[in-house]
Amino acid sequence: MSAEAIYDAIVEETSQLLVGNEDAVEALTIALLTDGHVLIEGVPGVAKTTIANLFAHAANLEYQRIQMTPDVLPADITGTHIYREKTGEFELQKGPVFANVVLADEINRATPKTQSALLEAMEEGQTTIEGETLSLPDPFIVVATQNPIEYEGTFALPEAQRDRFQFKVVVDLPERSAEREILQRFDQSPSLTPSDISNVIDVADIDAARQEVENVHVDDKLFDYILDLVAATRNHEAIEFGASPRASLAFLHAGKAAAAIRGRDYAIPDDIKRLAPLILSHRLVLDTEAEISGRDPREIAAEVVETVSTPEYELRETPRAADDD
Repeated sequence: MSAEAIYDAIVEETSQLLVGNEDAVEALTIALLTDGHVLIEGVPGVAKTTIANLFAHAANLEYQRIQMTPDVLPADITGTHIYREKTGEFELQKGPVFANVVLADEINRATPKTQSALLEAMEEGQTTIEGETLSLPDPFIVVATQNPIEYEGTFALPEAQRDRFQFKVVVDLPERSAEREILQRFDQSPSLTPSDISNVIDVADIDAARQEVENVHVDDKLFDYILDLVAATRNHEAIEFGASPRASLAFLHAGKAAAAIRGRDYAIPDDIKRLAPLILSHRLVLDTEAEISGRDPREIAAEVVETVSTPEYELRETPRAADDD
């Protein structure tokens, strides 16, 4: 199954329960194909948790949800050794991090020590339990959610952890027409849940699509475009610290996946430009004046994109399309 077919199948299946939120589904699909992680932000009740659950079911991936609270310990995430009285031995009890899709719900309610337990997992695809390093399942995606309007009892994510999320997707309140569709859908099928969603792909499909993404061509002009975007964040007057080289790699990998899910074997500037706000907004550290004035990092990211010239790029026919003629 191609990357395009995977994306189309996931969108079609999740749309049975999900209304809108195409950006989130696209971001999760790209993360799946590029070993990325996704931060989803939104007020309560906009289906942040449901999006992750639906995606995992459609992609036939093992799903675990961790409800983050201040009393959650690192061992509650990674696991620990439990003494079994019957055998007189310690047995490894793996934590919820040993799943394909790990939802860290309300991640900013966990303490920094607990948040850091996810750092090794997100970066290395492994975790260490009492000195023993264990590999995590493949594929492995961390999907974290946070509420932007509640600050009491929360701990802001450190820059190092935010930087490990490939995307930050903001789920806004739905338009009236979309909310009406939600009402009508649940009026017709009140018992519909994510578990009712069918598995539409498997691991072999994911492996094939990942190889397809790796083979997507990136022109030298796009390398320069990515570097120009990242450099612009480092020179913007409202930004104290701009995007890191990890952001440059996120542009590269995500841009190739965005091309593949649209049936192309080459990336174009629009693949990079469309994803820029999702890649940049959570990585920007604003200066004091911008923070005090309450400027939105998404708006600043959009400003950055507008200051960088989009390279001219001639669309070409893909080899797949040529072979079909």
